[in-house]
Amino acid sequence: MTPGKVIGSPHARHRATEFEKFLDRIDTEVPDHLEVPLILDNDATHETPAIERWLIRHPRFHLHFIPTSSSWLNIVERWFGELPMKKIGRDTQSSVRAVERDLEAWIARWNDEPRPYVWVKTADQTLDSLARHCERVSAAASAPSRP
Repeated sequence: MTPGKVIGSPHARHRATEFEKFLDRIDTEVPDHLEVPLILDNDATHETPAIERWLIRHPRFHLHFIPTSSSWLNIVERWFGELPMKKIGRDTQSSVRAVERDLEAWIARWNDEPRPYVWVKTADQTLDSLARHCERVSAAASAPSRP
């Protein structure tokens, strides 16, 4: 099992330039013999010509783009959801740099005792649950309305 280490790189902006710096950091921190699958949202910064050139030079990186509102995002959002509860709380940060410091401290603390999230349902269980939901929605839509 992987150690669950988080590699973070807060930036004030979200452009291809910052994404490339983040890729460089991952490339430095992940041992050379390992493949690097990245699960990404569909932001345009991930598909610029500069990023495409970077990926050609780094063939061990494999980008996988998720559909909007995908459950893959849920697990990432769960990790970020712990950030305000366990690190930032109700503190008031006086600057963007203060928020970045808090995020970096949270990542460092997480990596001291990493706890990887584990999917608890199989793909079939998830699809069965989705099918039951669709049946309920369809039945509700076709039910006669009450006067």
